[in-house]
Amino acid sequence: MNKQELIDAVASDAGTTKNEAEQTINAVLATILNEVAAGRAVQLIGFGTFGTGDRSARTGRNPATGETLQIAAAKTVKFTAGKAFKDAVNQS
Repeated sequence: MNKQELIDAVASDAGTTKNEAEQTINAVLATILNEVAAGRAVQLIGFGTFGTGDRSARTGRNPATGETLQIAAAKTVKFTAGKAFKDAVNQS
């Protein structure tokens, strides 16, 4: 499912227009993005938790040349599925 299909499904399920559904979805995604970017977790009970993680610096290897290189430390985005989400996926 892509974003447009999600908008169509939400509009149909909520009995609203596609434009209103798109605005709502965009607002939810922007809020999650802003909170996680600021270092705060977003927890949606039953669905999951969006947060950040840290990846430490490490030594890598260029597969084309075999040359070793340093990969810098970075922040990563994490999503941990909630129990209800996991249960729904495992029942299908």
